[in-house]
Amino acid sequence: MKILLHDYAGHPFQAELSRKLASRGHTVIHAYFGADLGPKGRMQREAGDPDSLQFEAVDPGTDYSKTNFIKRRAGDLAYGKAVARLIGAEKPEVVISGNTPTEAQQAIVEACRKAPCSFIYWCQDFYSIAASRLLEKRLPGPGHLVGAWYRRLDAQQMRAADHVILITDAFRAQTHAWGIEDHRVSVIANWGAIDEIPVRPKDNDWAREQGLTGKRVALYTGTLAMKHDPGLLVALAEADLAETVVVAAGVGVAALEEAKAKRGLAKLRLLGLQPFERFADVLASADVLLAVIEEEAGEFSVPSKVLSYLCAGRPIVLSAPADNLAARIIVEAGAGRVVEPRDYDGFVSAVRDLLTDPVAAERAGRAGRAYAEANFDLDTVADRFEQVIEKAL
Repeated sequence: MKILLHDYAGHPFQAELSRKLASRGHTVIHAYFGADLGPKGRMQREAGDPDSLQFEAVDPGTDYSKTNFIKRRAGDLAYGKAVARLIGAEKPEVVISGNTPTEAQQAIVEACRKAPCSFIYWCQDFYSIAASRLLEKRLPGPGHLVGAWYRRLDAQQMRAADHVILITDAFRAQTHAWGIEDHRVSVIANWGAIDEIPVRPKDNDWAREQGLTGKRVALYTGTLAMKHDPGLLVALAEADLAETVVVAAGVGVAALEEAKAKRGLAKLRLLGLQPFERFADVLASADVLLAVIEEEAGEFSVPSKVLSYLCAGRPIVLSAPADNLAARIIVEAGAGRVVEPRDYDGFVSAVRDLLTDPVAAERAGRAGRAYAEANFDLDTVADRFEQVIEKAL
């Protein structure tokens, strides 16, 4: 069949799903926001990929800002219309859409009804709830009204979907509250692109290029957005335990640049995002891998970087609420340490413990990789998606 898989963020693991589905004989258009600054997977057809696979970097044709609410909303609306045009032109039988701003998703839902084609809402997190909590915190009064509007739209979109995919059973409480019947919901946990992220040696080409060989390294990679607290990384750099390497993009990078200049943090290394083909070496250069998420977003947001970290076989320190799905995975797998948001001392202490106890660090890294090998089988995932597509059709 013809499938349009839309992943706004352009995550590596979702690109690999499109490849797998195309290898099974489906025609797959993988669409994503080309101007998004976050980390991307292999977003072009390569040697060995089937002719039935294509990648589309969607361009809304407007300036996009993640810090200016007015510009961001205008960008979301324009982006949704651009994806809607792609749906109208390609005429897929089914659209799977995830990681999408609420108002952009609305245009996608409407385009599917017009086409017509089946629509599957892939709920990576409850974007509207996380956004409304941040808005209510930053804009008391107006933020509450805007947040309520987003939650209403999100609920309507799920009710209109032919099927809903959740990444955890824990999300069912919200779909129940919104009146989504269980028979229209499937749970498919996220996974890391394990075939693309082998366990690599710490002394590798990328580490040598960055002058990191022979040094202790605590590394953060990915997006630093409003839901990520850069103060944790500043506190770690101030503790002078290791080279604090941040391979990132997003609004939080500017805060780190300012802190580095003002406080003279020589061991805070700020690097831009690296090409995906070097991702395994980037992760391998670390003694400890770092992830952070704010309390307001932690209940419904699962940092996908943690799934990549598990593949890399390195211990993880995550700052997140204890009930966050990624936090539960790390604890249950024994893959590292979890501390509460804004616990700066606890965050630094957890990194110190792993840096000074190589046996515990190696054990955590092996446990993380073992979890990935046991849970990140792409053929099994593709089977589940084909079953969901059949239900939606």
